[in-house]
Amino acid sequence: MHFGIKDLIDVLLVAFFLYQTYKLMKSSGTLAIFSGVVSFIVVWILISQVLEMRLMGAILDKFISVGFVVLVILFQDEIRRFLLALGSHRGWKFLGKLFSKRGDDPEKEGKFVAPVVLACMNMARKKTGALIVIQQDMDLSIYEHTGEMFNADVNARLIENIFFKNSPLHDGAMIIADNRIKAAGCILPVAQNATLPKDMGLRHRSGLGMALETDALVIIVSEERGKISVAHKGKLSVNVTAEELQQILSGEREVTNYC
Repeated sequence: MHFGIKDLIDVLLVAFFLYQTYKLMKSSGTLAIFSGVVSFIVVWILISQVLEMRLMGAILDKFISVGFVVLVILFQDEIRRFLLALGSHRGWKFLGKLFSKRGDDPEKEGKFVAPVVLACMNMARKKTGALIVIQQDMDLSIYEHTGEMFNADVNARLIENIFFKNSPLHDGAMIIADNRIKAAGCILPVAQNATLPKDMGLRHRSGLGMALETDALVIIVSEERGKISVAHKGKLSVNVTAEELQQILSGEREVTNYC
């Protein structure tokens, strides 16, 4: 069998596709599905093609023929998160910017940082609970529609008023995207993490759950302790200072402490 340059390109493209799929599934929290599917395909190839076991091969062939439908039914939430990550991937955004006449205004980048930090410090001092989600690459529209839709400038006084104890929206999460407050009173996924300290309540579990399912930055202000925590990519930094919060939101510092 002749192995030419076209075959080499074919192999490299498949390897590149699998690697990019692996990265996207890892970032979207669906890596377990990817590993399981790949393992099943490897077993199927070994049994039906290499070992030529006819009975087991026939059974596995039937599973493969209906496998796609079964995966969609069983893992519809995980597949949805994967497709959200795929559609929101920064590579697609870069291509969109190439064909778009409007570019990002450098003066508006990070415009939300100062008012968010100021509002969080004031709420922590007053022991007002808050949950603020900062969108990164993944689109959060599906979570925005669980609350009340906004389209407002990021303002420290507005943030504090939304999370005021008598406000009807104070129990939910606020979502900030593109330097705008997009929604408030939103419902977030709750992390089923047994290693979280017992003194961390539903806000911390919701913040960590959002950080596990998306790439968003989540700020949690504790109502009981008056402390600020930040969750990102499955990690949770607690007792964050104003300077550290500003550095995290500006991209100068990463969330490192895992609970």
